[in-house]
Amino acid sequence: MKRISTKTRSKEAEIMDKFDFKGEELKHVLKTIDRINTKLGGHRVTIKGIQKLLENHSKKHLVIADLGCGSGDALRHISRWAKTQGINVQLIGIDANPYTIEIAREWSRDYKNISYRVIDVFSEDFDDFEADIITCCLTLHHFENDFIKKLVPVLSAKAGLGLVVNDLQRSKMAYRLFELYCSVFVNSDIARKDGLTSILRGFKTEDFVDFAKQLNLNHHIAWYWAFRYQWIIYSS
Repeated sequence: MKRISTKTRSKEAEIMDKFDFKGEELKHVLKTIDRINTKLGGHRVTIKGIQKLLENHSKKHLVIADLGCGSGDALRHISRWAKTQGINVQLIGIDANPYTIEIAREWSRDYKNISYRVIDVFSEDFDDFEADIITCCLTLHHFENDFIKKLVPVLSAKAGLGLVVNDLQRSKMAYRLFELYCSVFVNSDIARKDGLTSILRGFKTEDFVDFAKQLNLNHHIAWYWAFRYQWIIYSS
């Protein structure tokens, strides 16, 4: 059994972070990730975060953007939820991988309220971007701490109501249970390897507290099964 440490965040790269990853293999991995995320209740973390940001607002039209949108599965779940709530929502998926965006567009073609863009958030293309809420679903752990401290203020300035971060808890129990889950339910080596790496790149409560202190954020942290954090950042 591989020895692991969760004392600090791993810097090991994930296979999916390579921007030349494409084609049927990419589709297979994205489908596997979406299935795992849905089965383990990941989308409820994001939707409950959106609900929390809307507690003191009566908006019936929203613009919600998802940074690092992947296949767009989170946006499709948000779209279906918004319809049940009578909320008119415009959804925008942002991802740096153009091949992933192509797949997201294909899989979301029946959702007229979802669009996708390949944007670098530190480029001029992002200067005029605005949304009511920006979500980061399993995205933040891909970045190192110094980058996160640069990224969060940029996103916060663009989100009228706030940010919803949905990401993984870094823990040995989460790692071992995911190993067991993969042995039964996951038939993609890449999804399995990247999933385990993601956990070691994940967070503990003190990581979010430290970010908030250093960036002077008005924030809220909650933990959900299975080993998920919901980090809400309220815009000023």
